[in-house]
Amino acid sequence: MGVVENSKLTVVGAGAVGSSLAYAALIRESAAEVALYDIAAEKVEAEVLDLAHGTQFTRSRVTGGADPAVVEGSHVIVVTAGAKQLPGQSRMDLAATNVGILEQLMPTLLERAPGAVIVLVTNPVDVLTVAAQRITGLPPERVFGSGTVLDTSRLRWLLAERAGVSTSSVHANIVGEHGDTEFPLWSEARIGPVPILDWAGGECFTSDALDGIAHQVRDAAYTVIRGKGATNYAIGLTGARIVEAVLRDEHAVLPVSTVHGPEIPELEGVALSLPSVVDGEGARPIIGTPLSERERGQLVASADAIRAAAGALGY
Repeated sequence: MGVVENSKLTVVGAGAVGSSLAYAALIRESAAEVALYDIAAEKVEAEVLDLAHGTQFTRSRVTGGADPAVVEGSHVIVVTAGAKQLPGQSRMDLAATNVGILEQLMPTLLERAPGAVIVLVTNPVDVLTVAAQRITGLPPERVFGSGTVLDTSRLRWLLAERAGVSTSSVHANIVGEHGDTEFPLWSEARIGPVPILDWAGGECFTSDALDGIAHQVRDAAYTVIRGKGATNYAIGLTGARIVEAVLRDEHAVLPVSTVHGPEIPELEGVALSLPSVVDGEGARPIIGTPLSERERGQLVASADAIRAAAGALGY
């Protein structure tokens, strides 16, 4: 697709995540036009009106509504529609309900914007990415999930806070499932050029400290949901950042969730996150991402969990 000059982003779903993503995209000017689509007419019209009232302060324009025609002309579609995760509920518990929504939604999106890159944000995002790719029949690079981009941001923030450096100076990734089997690639983690275990003489990041940080990242969503009912601001920013990488043809490396081919046989047919190149054509995992033996085992275990959940739903 290359760099899109008069770009259009459509966000599907006007709930907490969708409206936060549309707001983030508006103030970051991620696209020239930000559209919001939802079948709940009164809700989506109110959200569009609220966003539109602030367009004096941004160069992006806002449209939207409950008519599927809203989607037409989209270069990127971000799907946030679905039942929300409740306190104490795992992402996988959401799967059956949200796969059913996708089965009705995806043909409509494809009919209205057949050339769009589709990004899944709704949870469980890995299972839904598998389902969406198979429902649409699109190439895997054109239908991918937000994956562990948010989890990686959480990880880098925690590491930066502990080390006393800027988040941009931390180079570390969460990979695998966006959920309970995700894990950090500690073998490749760095602060600047320094391996994480060597930072400050190894006193700052002991093995126990790193285990605690990984646990905090895995449980972060549950902590936020207990306190306020939903996670929305950080995932809104995450979605906007992914959209920018596509519309600006950035070739940015982000740990998004793609349906994997035969390059790693244990992952074939499963959507999970590894560092991937995101550009105007979509997302492609980087082949040959270094993994320790332990990390490879963790990745396979994560793939098995996702495969079992998708298989139980017929995907």
